[in-house]
This record gives sequence, structure tokens and C-alpha cells, in this order.
Amino acid sequence: MSPRRTPRATSAELLSTLRRLAAQTREGVEHQQARVELAEALQRELLPTSLPVVPGLRAAARYAPARHGLDIGGDWYDGFRLSEGALAFSIGDVQGHDVEAAAFMGQVRIGLRAVASVVDDPGEVLTRANEVLLAMDRELFATCTLLRFDPETWEIESARAGHVPAVWATVDGRCGIAEDAGGPPLGMLPGGGYAVTRRRIAAAGSIVLLTDGVVEGPAFPLDEGLERVVRVVREGAGTDPEELAAEVMKVADSTGHADDAAVLVLSHDGPERAGTRPDER
Repeated sequence: MSPRRTPRATSAELLSTLRRLAAQTREGVEHQQARVELAEALQRELLPTSLPVVPGLRAAARYAPARHGLDIGGDWYDGFRLSEGALAFSIGDVQGHDVEAAAFMGQVRIGLRAVASVVDDPGEVLTRANEVLLAMDRELFATCTLLRFDPETWEIESARAGHVPAVWATVDGRCGIAEDAGGPPLGMLPGGGYAVTRRRIAAAGSIVLLTDGVVEGPAFPLDEGLERVVRVVREGAGTDPEELAAEVMKVADSTGHADDAAVLVLSHDGPERAGTRPDER
């Protein structure tokens, strides 16, 4: 007895199947593209349209979405005024991507603003924000840096939550990476403490906050990326922050990264008072 043969599909049946599969594929691609566009629109809508400035301090920022699909979402920068004339600046990165990460980013950013409006110490702000995020019982977490600038004393207070260190340079040629002590990312561990680093600006220069998409990718590791940014900031210290932010973002273009990238530049003239120690910045 010969084995039964499966009937061969006709040309019409094959064409019908191909059309059906093509339609399903197109629907899937269109759905994914819609999610990408939604995440990007949400991301940009949640970022500030302007940054605060005071005499002697200018700020600028850049954001570049991820290059590949749903990797978009999660990076942010922010700047806002506090009581008694102080300014706050933050930058951060939500673990994860897509619309959920972009929405969570908005919650973190608003939470930091809310806490900072009633708490002066940046470390305490991060501690309370961490408690709020843990209470939300979400699986996402965020790294960030929060900086507080007092235009009266020209003192900067900063705290980090598992985030990439800032880069700084002055017009007299000094530069470096601010490897300050920090704490765990926000929304990850209960009871986390965040050390605060205090510095007084003494000379004109620039401070650059950034996310890891700027300095890390397939082309080179984080340490090399940070050194590249140091060179860029050293050459452009104290210049127009818009131009410097654009130059720093070029480092992100060379990493081969597929992640978001954000840069926040603070260019300062230095205080108008005397008696500041030479080793301060």
C-alpha cells in the first residue's frame, strides 16, 4: 500500500497564503512602529522645553532617541527653580525601554521636583524619591544625578543614584570626572542613603551631566567614552552651552550605541566675589 501524499497547494492557494502572511507581517511592523512613535512622542513631551538660568550660569541640553525600535524611552534631563533663588538640575535613565519606561521616567522626574520643592539636601531628596518609587511596587528602576546650585554662595551640592559621573572643566585648563560617592538606583533597594558632595565654583568653566548612552556602546567601553567627553569639555569649557552640548553628543554618535542619549551642560562664569581657594571649582 503506497503512502498517502499530501495534496500539493495550487498557485492560487499559495498566493492567498503569501498575501495573508504579508498582511500579518505588515500589521506587526505597523504596530511596532506605532509603539516606537508613541514612546518617542511621550518622551519628548515629558522633557522640559526650557531650562532655568541666572546671571553667570547658562544651561543647555540635548536628547537623542535610540536608533533601533523599542529601545527608545527612559532618559531624561530637567532643570527647575527652588526656593530662595536656588536652581536644581537632574539627569537620569530608566531601566527598560518602550512606552512603559517613558511613562515611568515622567513619574520619576515629577517626583524629584515635588520632593526637591520641600527638601533642600539633594541626598535626602533622592532618599525620599527612592521610598516613593518603592511604594509604587514597579519592576522598573532609575539611575540619576541631582544637582543643586546656590547663586548666592556659588556652591554646588550633588548626589548620585547609581548614575554615570559628571564631567567638568575650567577655562584655566583643569578638568576631570566627578567620581563622587553615590547610592543605589532609585526604586531598587529600601533604606538606601545618598552621599552629598559640596563644591564652591571658583573659576569659569562647564559641568556636563550625561547618560550612559553618550559614553558607552559597542565601539568603546564606558571609561573610554568618559575620557572622550573630558577632552571635548576641556576644549569647550566656559563656552556657549548649546555648542558644547552638541559637541558632547557627537561622542554618542561614535559609540555605535542603540540606547537613548541625553546631555545637560551648565556653563558658568565664576562668582563675583574674592577669597576662593584655588583648588575649588
